[in-house]
Amino acid sequence: MLQHILPVLFAVFVWWFGTALVFLLDQLPRRSFRWTMAGATAALGGALYGVVALADDVSVSAAYLGFACGVLVWAWGEIGFLTGLVTGPSRKPCPPGAEGWVRFIAALRTILHHELAILALGLLLVALLWDAPNQVALHTYLVLWVMRQSAKINIYLGARNLGESMLPPHLAHLASYFRRRTMNALFPVSITAGTVAVAVLVQRGLGAGDFEAASSTLVAALMALAVIEHWFLMLPLPLDGLWTWGRPGQAPANTAPCPQHVETARLPSRP
Repeated sequence: MLQHILPVLFAVFVWWFGTALVFLLDQLPRRSFRWTMAGATAALGGALYGVVALADDVSVSAAYLGFACGVLVWAWGEIGFLTGLVTGPSRKPCPPGAEGWVRFIAALRTILHHELAILALGLLLVALLWDAPNQVALHTYLVLWVMRQSAKINIYLGARNLGESMLPPHLAHLASYFRRRTMNALFPVSITAGTVAVAVLVQRGLGAGDFEAASSTLVAALMALAVIEHWFLMLPLPLDGLWTWGRPGQAPANTAPCPQHVETARLPSRP
């Protein structure tokens, strides 16, 4: 039992502490952002070195270290995005009345460079760990990537809790692309697929050897946390306080969704 409990506790700690730390760094003066990014880049280099060094190691400690390396690789992209250093070619709010492809393209232009960066890092991990016995870092990164993309699309389509109060002032324009809704058509698919993935990973880890049990449980715990984060999008509760110590003292100005994107439809007929 302990071989499953400890990975869960480790994943929860890394998820909560890492998220809050990134938000805390983002609240420092903007002149510090390049130093923050330099530190993140050094951590990225160390994580990639660790990925290669652990590729053939199937010990329990290697599972934990591989998980940490995957999170550190992902953190580089998150820090680059939240500091505004790796975002997109556009920093403009959503054009008034924009819908359909016009709104989608405008939204994509605000995050395009970030999307390309995390794609490149994902492909790099695939190349480094191709046929490697220890692929925990890659699986960790893929869970973070897939579920974060799902969360982004759900917020774009419409959610109850948009988290706009967590946006720093230099990213306030992103809130204009959010929609406030009590439900959207993608959300049940995201929750169902994520829950099934958790069940498959848990089943894979039960009765397995030490390394397989640790690695599967770590990734399953991370996937479960991502599913819980998705539920946070729709629950009628203010849940930003989970990272209170890593958020600004007050919501930045002009972060509310555009009026035309605040809707209450239970099931949207269009994005």
